[in-house]
Amino acid sequence: MEIQDRTVVTMTYVLRLDDGEIVDSADQENPFQYVHGVGSIVPGLERGLVGMQPGDSRTVIVEPEEGYGHHIADAVIEVPLDLFPPDMEPEIGMGVYLQNVNGEVLPFFIVDLTPTTATLDANHPLAGKRLHFDVEILDVREASQEEINQGHVL
Repeated sequence: MEIQDRTVVTMTYVLRLDDGEIVDSADQENPFQYVHGVGSIVPGLERGLVGMQPGDSRTVIVEPEEGYGHHIADAVIEVPLDLFPPDMEPEIGMGVYLQNVNGEVLPFFIVDLTPTTATLDANHPLAGKRLHFDVEILDVREASQEEINQGHVL
């Protein structure tokens, strides 16, 4: 069976950046599974896997606009440390949530700390990066209706 919409894909991958840095991976002992065509992986990777079958390998290069988007400078803010709860010790890389003036709760990552401020970034950590996925397809099967409805493998 080949990868197409409404299939469950089991695969290994190594995700590298342009400089060769490995930022994520899944191996045969802990493979990655997803339902194809429901938007659960970045669009460029999903498009690059269509038609592959078990045993196939390839490198899929995903540009930022088909991955995690471009880095948006306005999504980086600096906030006073005294806005954090007293029992919280902020650390670089920590995820935090802030509520905007419209009541929406937005995720941020702490990217820098000074003695009095934290720099928060709402961009995904891989925003603006070209992604190099080395993939091997282990299995492809039809997704159940429940998996399609829920958008993930059961």
